Amino acid sequence: MKSDVEIAQEAQPEISDEVILRRANAAVRLALAKHKAMDVPSVVYDRKEQMIYQINPDGTRVPVGKKLREGRYGEWGTAKA
Repeated sequence: MKSDVEIAQEAQPEISDEVILRRANAAVRLALAKHKAMDVPSVVYDRKEQMIYQINPDGTRVPVGKKLREGRYGEWGTAKA
């Protein structure tokens, strides 16, 4: 007899990484638009400048902080040879 988890996994088709990324990016765009409509500031990370910015509803960007550690999160505990 199959468990409820196995039945649920069979019923749902596998979603590709591309679809997941598209959905995540759409969710972020919606959240930023919602914050702007509600006159609430948003906080975003600029990868190129490696800075954290607060974006106010009027469009001004205020630097809040900068990247503290080098490398990606998964690389923090590993020693570089």
